[in-house]
Amino acid sequence: MANQELENAVSRAIEEAPPRNFRESVDLAINLRDLDLNDPNNRVDEGVVLPRGTGQETRIVVFAEGETALRAEDVADEVLDNDELSDLGDDTDAAKDLASETDFFVAEASMMQDIGRYLGTVLGPRGKMPTPLQPDDDVVEVVDRMKNTVQLRSGERRTFHTLVGSAEMDPDDIADNIDVIIRRLEADLEKGPLNIDSIYVKTTMGPSMEVA
Repeated sequence: MANQELENAVSRAIEEAPPRNFRESVDLAINLRDLDLNDPNNRVDEGVVLPRGTGQETRIVVFAEGETALRAEDVADEVLDNDELSDLGDDTDAAKDLASETDFFVAEASMMQDIGRYLGTVLGPRGKMPTPLQPDDDVVEVVDRMKNTVQLRSGERRTFHTLVGSAEMDPDDIADNIDVIIRRLEADLEKGPLNIDSIYVKTTMGPSMEVA
């Protein structure tokens, strides 16, 4: 369970946000310090599974054949086979549209080489190369897990954002999600919490509240 101060900050961010006629997300703004982000080894780039879910729809596309494709159809938003992958390789606009509309890609490991050949130049720069699905992996479990996953990605910027929930969620659930992200960052950064300058939580259109 996250601490009370964190939950209070989330509550204030939600309560003080102006009413909107759409579902607002709740995001973290993370500010790093004392890191040379020109060195790719120092950049933050990883997926984190939120224990309370994202509160948002997460679009997942699976590249697969045969039985794996059939199982994926029950949980993924779209399943594409080798022929459709090849077609995307010949249609850059369609590939870019797919990349922009999709949160995460999953692909059978045997298809990764072709995905790199056909879509690498589209997915790579966007940080959306697929998660490889090994023969022993259950595609249903992988997709279900990714529906609750967010990507922490700083690139060369000291400030970056990530989704932690929606305004309709209970503040304590969002606080639990934030707590997991902060713990992961502190474990992964070279100097732990010393590399974190500040962290703020806010709704899409609302005010920012400092949480760390």
